Amino acid sequence: MIRKRYQEAKTGFQLLKSINADKYLRKIGLGKEDYYFWKQIGKALLCTYTLFGVAWLYNETSPLGWWTLKPRPKEERELAHLYERREFPYPGDAEAMEEFVAKGGMIGTTIGPKGTFETDKDAVNYQEMQNKKFEQEALKLWLRMRNEVIQELQEKGYDVE
Repeated sequence: MIRKRYQEAKTGFQLLKSINADKYLRKIGLGKEDYYFWKQIGKALLCTYTLFGVAWLYNETSPLGWWTLKPRPKEERELAHLYERREFPYPGDAEAMEEFVAKGGMIGTTIGPKGTFETDKDAVNYQEMQNKKFEQEALKLWLRMRNEVIQELQEKGYDVE
């Protein structure tokens, strides 16, 4: 009769000591020989995020325009503190949206100094502006045509004033 020898079951600390974690980590690229590579990756990520953070901060407080290396005029830099950013409410927040619209913070608004809203609330005002623009354009066209006719007549020898 042949006797089989059974392996003793390892539990607790014995089991923990028997697991070779380095073998598994090496298979997925996290072994000791990969340490330098991951260190370099970490440095690169740190530098990249630092540069992005500095660029973002510079964009928020910059005397230059973003992506343009033209400096802003002195007057614009001096008056920049008068204008504040407009905070838009989250669309799902009905109460904040109503308050925002009531302040005139939707379409057709401009922001003046210190966040005061200058609005064109009613369509009548908009229509008046459109009519005024139309009249100005018609007047410009009329004057241009009149001057051309006068110039042509003067070239032919007529005395026109």
